[in-house]
Amino acid sequence: MKTVAEISKEINANNFSNAELSSLISNINSIKASNAKMSLSEGMACFVIQKTKRTPGTIIKVNKSRCVVEMRGRQYNVPMSMLEAA
Repeated sequence: MKTVAEISKEINANNFSNAELSSLISNINSIKASNAKMSLSEGMACFVIQKTKRTPGTIIKVNKSRCVVEMRGRQYNVPMSMLEAA
């Protein structure tokens, strides 16, 4: 398996077009969502990852692409790509 540095070097060396890079980003995001979906279940403690902070919460319900997460006494619909198991 290649390291992140090796993959990054190959992406830089191949001079991909913007459309190809957008497709690559889309594929990576879908892989992240499917990995998150497999590891998340109702009642599980999690962190909601934002740019500058990680907020603890509890998963109330797992939907197709988002989860209902209770944080600080309120419930939010959060994309699975923003969730991390605690």
